[in-house]
Amino acid sequence: MKFTREFTNGVLIFIGIAVYFVLLQLLGLSDVFILKIVNIFIIGFGVNQTIKGNVLSGVRGYFRNFIGGVLTCMIGAALSIGALLIYIKVRGGQEFLQNLSESFLIGGGDVNSYTYTIALLILIAVATALITSFVFMQYWKDKAEIINKVN
Repeated sequence: MKFTREFTNGVLIFIGIAVYFVLLQLLGLSDVFILKIVNIFIIGFGVNQTIKGNVLSGVRGYFRNFIGGVLTCMIGAALSIGALLIYIKVRGGQEFLQNLSESFLIGGGDVNSYTYTIALLILIAVATALITSFVFMQYWKDKAEIINKVN
């Protein structure tokens, strides 16, 4: 079975984020908000690997590579959100979710697993995917597509 670059790097993002957050939990640092932001570097690594791999293998077009980066990030996010749902159930369900949402950037108050997962995490994942892919495409754009080049 052949795995696409997007799927492979999306799984790498998922594994990286999972290991990172488990490590934070084990070290007792899961309540430190600034450390939660560091996962953007894990996401950036996966997105960059996809775009770089596409460009080096001859996949041309700004939009095609941009969508590849977004898709990579969304695969990693979908896997991470699924794993988080399982983790929430294992750790105590609604009670654990309430404690988790209090230390989260957005949330708090009366939340349930569907609201938290779908509304907040998907929104953040889409924004992260778009921003990260755009940032890396600014670096790779001249290599992905030659636009308005005068000889």
